[in-house]
Amino acid sequence: NSGLAKRDAKKDGFDEAIMLDTCGYVCEATAENIFAVRDNVIYTPPLSSSILNGITRDTLITLARESGYEVREQTFQRDFLYIADEVFFCGTAVELMPVREIDFRPIGEGKPGPVARKLKDLYFKLLRGGLDTHKEWLTYY
Repeated sequence: NSGLAKRDAKKDGFDEAIMLDTCGYVCEATAENIFAVRDNVIYTPPLSSSILNGITRDTLITLARESGYEVREQTFQRDFLYIADEVFFCGTAVELMPVREIDFRPIGEGKPGPVARKLKDLYFKLLRGGLDTHKEWLTYY
């Protein structure tokens, strides 16, 4: 299903597809987890939404909460993405990728928002050993 959705999205001029469950709730992208930010609260579908329990997802949730953000793991429908202040994907391959628009509709100001920028900065600091927290997550060579 993910491969077909990605192919159809590319054919229609999009970079990625957003997958919905049978009830119309947002699950994830074809190979990434998804987050939406509204009024400085971060939303992401719960694991019960048949999503991949991604390591990058867990890492960003931890970093967000430690930074004082409220993170809600709850279901939401596609139209919630249209009114979000920010939307971003995460995963091993994309790390953290802000979404500028969905269905030709700009998200927020149509550019990476402050929450995504802060989390991306923290994530890369963590990966490079620049944070004093979570050293146990790193393997040094």
